[in-house]
Amino acid sequence: MTIPRLQLTGITKAYPAVIANSEVSLTVMPGETHAVLGENGAGKSTLMKIIYGSIKPDAGQIMVNGKAVNIRNPKEARALGISMVFQHFNLFDTMTVAENVWLGLDKSESLVQVTASITAKAAEYGLDIDPARPVHTLSVGEMQRVEIIRALLTNPKVLILDEPTSVLTPQAVEKLFVVLKKLASEGCSILYISHKLHEIRELCNACTVLRGGKVTGVCNPSQESNASLSRMMIGAEPPQLEHRAQAAGKPVLTLKSLSLPREDQFGVDLDGIHLQVRAGEVVGIAGVSGNGQKELLYALSGEDCRAPKGSVSMEGIDVSGMHPGGRRKLGLHFVPEERLGRGAVPSLSLADNLLLTRTESISMPRFAGGWIRVKQLEEHAARIIQGYNVKAGGPHAVARSLSGGNLQKFIVGREIDAKPKLFIVSQPTWGVDVGAAAQIRGEILALRDAGCAVLVVSEELDELFEVSDRMHVIARGRLSPSVAVADATVEKIGEWMSGLWQQPTAVGAQHG
Repeated sequence: MTIPRLQLTGITKAYPAVIANSEVSLTVMPGETHAVLGENGAGKSTLMKIIYGSIKPDAGQIMVNGKAVNIRNPKEARALGISMVFQHFNLFDTMTVAENVWLGLDKSESLVQVTASITAKAAEYGLDIDPARPVHTLSVGEMQRVEIIRALLTNPKVLILDEPTSVLTPQAVEKLFVVLKKLASEGCSILYISHKLHEIRELCNACTVLRGGKVTGVCNPSQESNASLSRMMIGAEPPQLEHRAQAAGKPVLTLKSLSLPREDQFGVDLDGIHLQVRAGEVVGIAGVSGNGQKELLYALSGEDCRAPKGSVSMEGIDVSGMHPGGRRKLGLHFVPEERLGRGAVPSLSLADNLLLTRTESISMPRFAGGWIRVKQLEEHAARIIQGYNVKAGGPHAVARSLSGGNLQKFIVGREIDAKPKLFIVSQPTWGVDVGAAAQIRGEILALRDAGCAVLVVSEELDELFEVSDRMHVIARGRLSPSVAVADATVEKIGEWMSGLWQQPTAVGAQHG
């Protein structure tokens, strides 16, 4: 009989507020692509970090190739042939791609050799990246590529992937699957975490389901349906979204010939962007990561105030040079793609993170700075935690202690709870389980139905087709004409992602 590549028995890990893993057992064979499925907070990431040596279990045994091992840190894991691609990236912003990759490898190769290896590996697997670029200039999708290349350069025997496709386009996912199937055929065992059930069914030949930190099922996902996998994972099928047709109202956000030079050499110039989002509609923007989404969102949120006068307006008010606080007072609320660092301060509690964009709990005396009404703030955070089913140890839980999906639910809830006039969200359901994704998308549609203007930037086409009334594509800093979702196809949008569209004869046609 073949010896299992990796075998876990009775793995348990408890924290003061929650039991993350309770007597979890899991077996992975050589060349097997094994899915670990569960809703946000089910204990998946904790289990993977235990295998990788980032977290020490309270109880249980790990065996690699039939031998019991005590993996005390990631270096020991890599020595055993275990590599991991984290959902939240472990990259130093001020260093280049090559320097970050080099740090994660043993020092048998020079930086020059590693740079050449990155270029070769990127070309081999279709993961386009420039080794000389500083990480702070990369989009989330590009950072994902760096993490995957770094893992592949270790020639792993066990490769752990935590939400690897959450910020990749359909075309990039197809390329990644070719890579993973090739690795599996060469004998590499892959542990694969994803909330995209169709991916698991296509790629994986075994699956362990976790719920509340315990194993609730083992199956062959290729023999299951999305509905049956959902039932195993969350105990029910996600609710169906109701997208009612309604007439859009007056323009809330208007961009007129917005052109902005890049702020750094690795950025993207915005080129003559026309866009209009009206009250009571959802406008989606699709595109391959790194084509100007970051630059556009910075210009819309107010983080970049260099926009030419008159190029960005809200309800007829020129906001081109206005900072984020000023735009927020006009009713703009924004969810960035980076949860930790921009959406939330990792070391602060959920209650304190509310203060980043919400001031209801701050008293406003005439002559002095406001006092924070702590009880009111905590009650406000508790309402969002409950309303969005955020699994956390209450308002005092620090942001970084939450799973990625639960933190996303809190941040989205924080901004939607403000009842914005204009809601801009980037990657709304990145790393979020099927039940929570359905809830977030439902909340977006409820905002729209209540008369809010909504702009959704996402690299998940399925999501954009589900929530949008109209869609654009951004490519190389240019924005396509809008197309009604009823008239759009995946093929057409995919073609436009390469910048292949015909400009309309009149600017007005942009506004759909």
